[in-house]
Amino acid sequence: MDVDAVDFNVGARLKQVREAHALSQRQLAQRAGVTNGTISLIEQNRCSPSVSSLRKVLQGIPMTLAEFFSSDDLPPREQIFFKGGDLVELTGLVKSRVGSISFRQVGDLRGRNLQVLHEKYAPGADTGGRTMLQHESEEGGIVIKGRIELTVGDRKEILGPGDAYLFDSRIPHRFRNLGDEECEIISACTPPYL
Repeated sequence: MDVDAVDFNVGARLKQVREAHALSQRQLAQRAGVTNGTISLIEQNRCSPSVSSLRKVLQGIPMTLAEFFSSDDLPPREQIFFKGGDLVELTGLVKSRVGSISFRQVGDLRGRNLQVLHEKYAPGADTGGRTMLQHESEEGGIVIKGRIELTVGDRKEILGPGDAYLFDSRIPHRFRNLGDEECEIISACTPPYL
């Protein structure tokens, strides 16, 4: 598509492309073999790069000149940082025999092979009983607060703050809060289970 050179903002476009690829000015400069100042001056429209200079900068992304000058918008940036309110509540997916359980997931799992959860187990919460959890994954976690009894196959341990676990989730397992305070865990599962 033709681009009107008068209306095209090279500096703004370079900044948009650089940020869409999650690169700092310094990182792009290192990749392209130019100085930080060069990237900064181009983005501020304080210098107009030659075609060869711009091509060299774009090789650090990598991107062709045609892609750079295309009027098509870049795909939306992937979310990297999440505030507490951004976490997705999955509580209804795992039932507890007694006590409440909260599973809050970091991000959207489309195209992801890793699931990160903020788990909370109220006193008395239990994921097992006669039917323990079992799924095609590996999982691990760290207890942040409280205590949790974790059973994996024929092995059982009570874990407290700072204690961690890592196991093959195909082995039947169960989480149970036997204490009087809420237990909080940060966990990861790959591939995602819930």
